[in-house]
Amino acid sequence: MVSDTPKLLLIDFLIVGGGISGLACAVALRRVGHRVVVVEADASINTENSGGCRMAPNLSKILYHWGLHEKLAPVALQSQAIDLLLYETGEVLGSHVWDEEMLRDARGEFLFGHYGDLRKLLYEAAVDLGVHIRFSARVSSIDPDAGSVTLVSGERLTADVIVGADGTLGMSRQLFDVDEPEPHNINMYSTTIPKAEILKDKALASYLYGQKYRSMFSWFGNGRLSLGFPLGGNKDFALFVYGPNDGRDGDWETEAPIAGMRRILEAAEPRLRKLGALARPPICVPALDYPELEDWVHDSGRMVVIGEAAHPHPPGAIQTCAMAVEDGAVLAKLFSHLRAEDQIPNFLYAFENLRQPRCAAVTKKEFGDIFFMSLPPGEMQEMRDTMMRQKRDAGRSALESSGDAEETQEWTEIKVMFGYDAEDEADNWWQEWGVLRERARGREVPCESFGNMIVVEQQETSPTKATSIESLRARFAGRRF
Repeated sequence: MVSDTPKLLLIDFLIVGGGISGLACAVALRRVGHRVVVVEADASINTENSGGCRMAPNLSKILYHWGLHEKLAPVALQSQAIDLLLYETGEVLGSHVWDEEMLRDARGEFLFGHYGDLRKLLYEAAVDLGVHIRFSARVSSIDPDAGSVTLVSGERLTADVIVGADGTLGMSRQLFDVDEPEPHNINMYSTTIPKAEILKDKALASYLYGQKYRSMFSWFGNGRLSLGFPLGGNKDFALFVYGPNDGRDGDWETEAPIAGMRRILEAAEPRLRKLGALARPPICVPALDYPELEDWVHDSGRMVVIGEAAHPHPPGAIQTCAMAVEDGAVLAKLFSHLRAEDQIPNFLYAFENLRQPRCAAVTKKEFGDIFFMSLPPGEMQEMRDTMMRQKRDAGRSALESSGDAEETQEWTEIKVMFGYDAEDEADNWWQEWGVLRERARGREVPCESFGNMIVVEQQETSPTKATSIESLRARFAGRRF
């Protein structure tokens, strides 16, 4: 007996941009069988002088599911804790050790690594899967209606779906109705320090590398903040430094004078100043407030933007790489059900509907954290520091509840954020909406098993007191510097 169920339809995807989002999307789409070409303007996958990146559990779980655990292990370190300090004095306001049960529930780990190593890993995975990656392929124009991309060389490439993954300044984003970003009064410097140089200073080495738990360090300051963490490969320490905008209009590709970063660090505690003195030349990126992009899918129904081209985050944000990889995972999961050409626009719009709320919430929280860490002297700053000191002196975690509540809102948000499973969300959409839509059209839909699917539900929390740390953070989420 011959089944009437249509077979999977395999189509051609053309991805513009070979960064984290483009390569992750290519890997995910090839894993479900689609044909993928990536065009990248650079001449190669350049991993030199790349800064640090943090890979939250919602990212690492996807890479593990894709079978990349063994390749990730040599280039990543597992984060075990976070230390919260004052920028000007170095006083430790509190610490938090990541809960093992939470990480098990999230099915991932919190990892530190070089951005370049993560990009190289995804590149190699894409090549192994048969993705065709073309370097030195600079795009001159994109025609979504014709499904074509024209290169500077004059060559014209076509595909069934174009994926714009070329960032905030790329050509893809310009095809949509975008408003100009507004600048915040802050720059972010990203640099690395050779571990060998740190080890020459015994006191500095003891603090950064000699603790019981491998920690990330967060310094809270007056209009300034800094983040530091050890990197995979056992050779570097990453440093992000945020401070007043000095008029520099930098980018991720160009080294900035190190003097600008060191000026911001002049008000910092001695250990931070030492790190600045040992650092390699940094890059400098201004924090910009990008209005939300209303549409991610082109009117043609054959082009979509992902990653920073769709949802820019503040520079150095903890979830930037995670959101990029989640995008690819969701898009591929949806297109794993493709059996007819008229499903293509539906799946692209489903991607937009699934990802827009998630990415907007993450961006708001990331900006809120920056504001919270860089509060100017005053009532809010004093309240923040006093509450943290009280927890510290009582021997409690920095993220532990202050009152009768079982856990803080901040900790609840972290658990939900880390526990989010992008691929499960796409499967849920297919079960709840996709199958119904296909059957309404008279199509047979095969019964499919989604394995051990875990759905993380956001817990209902009681209103917190106005004096709680999480309330302070929420008050500053989304505000301008």
